[in-house]
Amino acid sequence: DLLDGNSFALEGRQDGPYKLVLGMVDDRLVFNVQDENGEPIVVHVLSFTPLKKVMKDYFIVCETYYAAIKSAPPSRIQAVDMGRRGLHDEGSRILAERLQGKINVDHDTARRLFTLICALHWKG
Repeated sequence: DLLDGNSFALEGRQDGPYKLVLGMVDDRLVFNVQDENGEPIVVHVLSFTPLKKVMKDYFIVCETYYAAIKSAPPSRIQAVDMGRRGLHDEGSRILAERLQGKINVDHDTARRLFTLICALHWKG
């Protein structure tokens, strides 16, 4: 999904496509953007703090969801899943806002990036 169905543009640039290397350094998100050949273009470093609370809540709801699908009635699973999606959307929105002026992403791309960032930060 991320390779084919995304909208990812560097502010003030018309080139692309890009390679993106995501990382975490000293509690900061690192967006290392490279050209197709792996040559560096720009590195953006963002504070992780604005995403911490929503990610913590998201991980808790994900654990609740995985527990619910084992034994809960469909209505409970659906309710937990709606909450999970809502938190995922909130995290995606915060991420897109933090990238504004640096990297332009659409909603779906922000969601996919949020998923990757959660995977980087997962301690489960």
